[in-house]
Amino acid sequence: MNHFHRWYCRTGHWRHAIQDQILPWVLRDVDLGDHVLEIGPGPGLTTDVLARRVAALTAVEIDAELAARLRGRFVDTNVTVQQGDATAMPFPDGTFTGAVSFTMLHHVPSPELQDQLLREVRRVLRPGGTFAGSDSRSSRVFRLAHLADTMVLVDPDTFASRLEAAGFRDLDVEAKPKAFRFRSTVPTTVNT
Repeated sequence: MNHFHRWYCRTGHWRHAIQDQILPWVLRDVDLGDHVLEIGPGPGLTTDVLARRVAALTAVEIDAELAARLRGRFVDTNVTVQQGDATAMPFPDGTFTGAVSFTMLHHVPSPELQDQLLREVRRVLRPGGTFAGSDSRSSRVFRLAHLADTMVLVDPDTFASRLEAAGFRDLDVEAKPKAFRFRSTVPTTVNT
């Protein structure tokens, strides 16, 4: 992330947007279970909220500096921070009951790597597990905030088919002008 983005994602304005708008919209009526995976928490504002909602939370952050800061903040809590790439996670199949990602998919540098991330999330979720999240849509301000930053936008109109190709079912994608949310589940039975 560029310097502006790192600063903004730690502001009170973004904290309130996360707490009052994004998480309630994405997680309303969603049961994530007791062992949740958070992909790309950045500075951890979403992690702060999620830690109060679930029994155990594992956050995977690719940026070593951000991961170290998070690890320091969540010592002796229900949060484990793993520094690493979510396109190749070190967890066994079926480790988590639920997974989330909030406004981070556009930071994955290609659609192919985004799809690999979706397949990895599917792999580490248990049967019946839910994957929910959100991402931003293009706007002038959003594009300006991403100058000299990775920005590979995800099209909400095709995202359900990408989730399905990764092995998810019960697909729900809802788009608003500035953002979209998604929900999907891992099938409980294997189709033959």
